[in-house]
Amino acid sequence: MDTLHHTFQSPPGGTAGGEPPAEHRPAGPRIAVALGSGGARGLAHILVLEALDEMGLRPVAIAGTSIGALVGAVYASGVPAREVRHLATSYLRNRGEVMGQLLAARVGRIADLFSGRGNPVLIDGETFVEAMLPQVVPDTFEQLQIPLKVVATNYWARGEAVFEHGAVRPAVAASIAIPGLIRPVAHAGRVLVDGGAVNPLPFDLLRNAADLVLAVDITGGPSGEARGVPGAFEAMFATLQIMASTIVGEKLKSGAPDILIRPNVDAFRVLDFFRATAILKAAEPVKDEVKRRLEAALT
Repeated sequence: MDTLHHTFQSPPGGTAGGEPPAEHRPAGPRIAVALGSGGARGLAHILVLEALDEMGLRPVAIAGTSIGALVGAVYASGVPAREVRHLATSYLRNRGEVMGQLLAARVGRIADLFSGRGNPVLIDGETFVEAMLPQVVPDTFEQLQIPLKVVATNYWARGEAVFEHGAVRPAVAASIAIPGLIRPVAHAGRVLVDGGAVNPLPFDLLRNAADLVLAVDITGGPSGEARGVPGAFEAMFATLQIMASTIVGEKLKSGAPDILIRPNVDAFRVLDFFRATAILKAAEPVKDEVKRRLEAALT
């Protein structure tokens, strides 16, 4: 995909897979970042990472679920957050290219509408992720600039599957495999679906990796009053968000991260990717919040 592949070839100050130079290694408390699930709302993750870059703070580890895994994989490859923002907005500005890639990745058939035996809009997540991720993202977790944990759901075992070794792209594809939209991914001897079904905000995976864990929760509900009966697709995705929000709420009761950030993105839906500019504008104040809270925590 030209839009995502053309700009960034190697991370500044090193090459993908190499040790970060000494000036990039954390001198103070080690910070880890958890990036949660939530579809298009996850574009707000980029702003949190921008705040870290502007403060000169490099995470020692990242854990991501669904859109958090996608953003985390690019950032962990050494791409500065400002560049991640440019890549995302440039890509999503070209609706024709995005829709073309979705069609190319579609495994459902129109005939499935009439047979009742399939989903005509079902997407092969591995094909789509392969086209969408920039070339700078290496093939394996071991080659990443920052250690990354990607969360998916083991469908048959009904539990969490965490990937931090081996191939990056199938793990990310599994993490974003939203039921009804992206077909399950067969990887590492397991059948996998969206990680948001078990761990939508994986801060718990980072507790032993750093001195301070910052988690970004984008599972909140819509703001404002009720607006009538939702359509079938909207109801399905909103229900997944309700489930994710409930899981996060229960996790927080047993132990919260050191810093919990909730960007102002509740008004946006899971598939509002073509509203990227509006999402980023609404979430922009989160950068100041991240800086204030980190400064307070680090003093």
